[in-house]
Amino acid sequence: MVDGSAPRSRRADARRNEKTLLDAAAAIFVTSGVDAPVRDIAAKAGVGVGTIYRHFPKRADLIIAVYRHQVEACAEAGPALLSSSASPHAALALWVNLFVDFLVTKHGLAGVLSDNAGFETLHTYFLDRLVPVCTQLLDAAAAAGEIRSDLTAYELMRGVGNLCIGAENDAGYDARRLVEVLISGLREQ
Repeated sequence: MVDGSAPRSRRADARRNEKTLLDAAAAIFVTSGVDAPVRDIAAKAGVGVGTIYRHFPKRADLIIAVYRHQVEACAEAGPALLSSSASPHAALALWVNLFVDFLVTKHGLAGVLSDNAGFETLHTYFLDRLVPVCTQLLDAAAAAGEIRSDLTAYELMRGVGNLCIGAENDAGYDARRLVEVLISGLREQ
């Protein structure tokens, strides 16, 4: 086509297909871990195994792509939640729940990445994208007088992360419940 609409639609389709594949991989990683069979991911995404290998030749490539995809989704959710929630505190609580979901998915990432430089690069990317979003949510809730203002985004994210450690191996431990207690505890008295 002369106007170039066909190539644009293919790119849009490719982006949609990649998102579907990454969402499917993330869901499988949550239930079965990062070592889940590729055939399970392909089945959930509605694609062939070859499609996954064509886009992600190594398992580490897929895991890194899922990680980045989820960081972006979490980063984009913050402003959207802030504009659509009943209050800044409600937006913060919803965002932290998404953050917990993300943390559950990334279990096993360090073991897959053999080089520390790769892991450090992803961790820096994670902080660069998510700390500003969490800061925006905390600042909005503090400005509305809903929460205390003496906690940084990094401290909150680190605390949430620490509450999630080990939850996947202990059926008697409910990390999400403790995270809810933490978020409730931010309320201004």
